[in-house]
Amino acid sequence: MRTKLVLVVFLCVCLGIFTTCSNDEEETTEQSLAEAPSAATWLVIQDQILSRRCVSCHQDGTSEALQSELILTPDVAYNQLINRTPKNLTARAGGLTLIGTEGSKSLAKSFLWEKINAPNEDHFYQDHPSYGTIMPPPPLPPLTYGELEFIRKWIIEGVPKAAVVADPRLLENIDQYQPQVAFVPPLPPKEGKQLHVKQFEIQPNSEREFFYYQPLNNPEPIYINQVEVSMKPGSHHFLIYGFQRNTPAFMIPQPHIYRELRDENGNYILATIQSMRFHTFVAGTQWPKMNYEFPAGIALKIPANYGFDLNSHYVNRTNSEVAGEVYVNLHYADPKQIEHTADVIAFTNFDIRLPPHQITTLQKTFNFKKRVHIFQVFSHAHELNTEFRVEISGGARNGEEIYFTDDWEHPPILELDPPLVLDAGRGFKLIATYNNTRDKEVGFGFLSTDEMMILFGLYYTD
Repeated sequence: MRTKLVLVVFLCVCLGIFTTCSNDEEETTEQSLAEAPSAATWLVIQDQILSRRCVSCHQDGTSEALQSELILTPDVAYNQLINRTPKNLTARAGGLTLIGTEGSKSLAKSFLWEKINAPNEDHFYQDHPSYGTIMPPPPLPPLTYGELEFIRKWIIEGVPKAAVVADPRLLENIDQYQPQVAFVPPLPPKEGKQLHVKQFEIQPNSEREFFYYQPLNNPEPIYINQVEVSMKPGSHHFLIYGFQRNTPAFMIPQPHIYRELRDENGNYILATIQSMRFHTFVAGTQWPKMNYEFPAGIALKIPANYGFDLNSHYVNRTNSEVAGEVYVNLHYADPKQIEHTADVIAFTNFDIRLPPHQITTLQKTFNFKKRVHIFQVFSHAHELNTEFRVEISGGARNGEEIYFTDDWEHPPILELDPPLVLDAGRGFKLIATYNNTRDKEVGFGFLSTDEMMILFGLYYTD
């Protein structure tokens, strides 16, 4: 099965500046092989990416190579990258390798991945200030999204040296990530609707979570096949909820009103809690920017005269007031092009009790009542979570791990292409590990200092 692990943003690779290829016969032959449709993925990466974008700096004798202890010329690059401990002391202490051979697990523990992931630069500089400079170093441009996706695919497939594990057509996408100096609202979609949570304030050393209901004003059912979210920095999460069909009319909130989850004393507001009982999850992210496009022919069907309850949660651990703001672009699909209607996974373990000063691992299994085709999953937990794993439950693949993350703050979105098919009665076992370093027990709750154990995702049925 081909898996596609998306970190809500596309990922970037490598360092250096453009260097031209030599014209000797050996390198010309290698280049022609790398450009062949059946060329090994690693050969393409070396020839079309590393040699062109990285080798000018990362070759024997350069100051960059001496400083990083990393040489990326064709004769040594593979051995230099695979299963090597980085020179950076902080990354070394954190148990990172440059690139490992364990697929998605290695992606989560890759120092090279941290260094090259330019679209995640906020996380890089805020959470890892001692990791150095993101690569390629500004003002040099990052790789194209196609190149990034090509390398990401190679890593999660186990970094083979001789196999073809990524489609060369990915390289045809030549768009590049553009760092934003300031928050810039996205343009509205050509076919769809833009939702906007206007600027709001979060007081110093506090957190704020609220709901904001926005009608879609859709007299007919609509199909959504792409969701974009763009937020100002500081967000803990942003979730989009709908309301169940059996929701009493009086429980549908008034539009365009900030409905706080807690009052000024930290107590939950009953009216807000009551409305949450009727929520049904639609989409969400913990990343400042997310752009998720459904596979061809699949979309969420939204009933006529519907609305979304937008849930924003910001955490401000500074001594100054900060501002939050959220934009959501909903892209509408042509109903004639839809073959499958998507359903939502929201598997939640509410039974969380974490004793103080202990490492605790929790497990909970959820099964499907029908045969399902799962094409997306991602986890949600809070800051005590150290690992989140998902295994298949039941059937011939019982116990097979299909998802792993050790980054609670930026959990990856795993796309499954082709979809993972599970028969009725099969499901997922969620395995989450927490390290409670505090002096009191921690349980399930909505504050960032509480904990959660949730698996979100998307699927369709036969």
